[in-house]
Amino acid sequence: MASQENVISTDRPIVVDATDHIAGRLSSNVAKLLLNGNRVSIVNCEKIMLSGTRTNIIYHYRKFLEVNSVIHPKHGPVHARRPDTIMTRMVRGMLPKKKPSGLLAHKRLRTYIGSPRELSGFEKIQFKQAKITKSAANYTTIGDIAKIIGWTE
Repeated sequence: MASQENVISTDRPIVVDATDHIAGRLSSNVAKLLLNGNRVSIVNCEKIMLSGTRTNIIYHYRKFLEVNSVIHPKHGPVHARRPDTIMTRMVRGMLPKKKPSGLLAHKRLRTYIGSPRELSGFEKIQFKQAKITKSAANYTTIGDIAKIIGWTE
């Protein structure tokens, strides 16, 4: 497990293995790396954990999906249902998205379901402070939530 580095790297991305990481803590660490000028790729997004009771998480996400435009629902906010796009949206929420630095940082982010072949040769890091500390029974994966709200693999 490597620690977070503040080195600006343009040729090789930092590959983060997101297995058994808490979503919010992972997002904040990745946002810091992006703002420092690093390219970051997150693999295994379907294995990221959300803390809280399963029924409560499902209830709140379904309420979030009901938010749309009154005039024409297709024009309303488009809600992500895939684990990689959910994670992209979480990281975007931690970036200053209206500033040029935040826009450039968000363009340097890549998220993947599973681990793609082109990133297999890279060293994968994990954030020690973002790993789950309790048993996995206290958490729900983003992949499980995504399947419940309409993601079809």
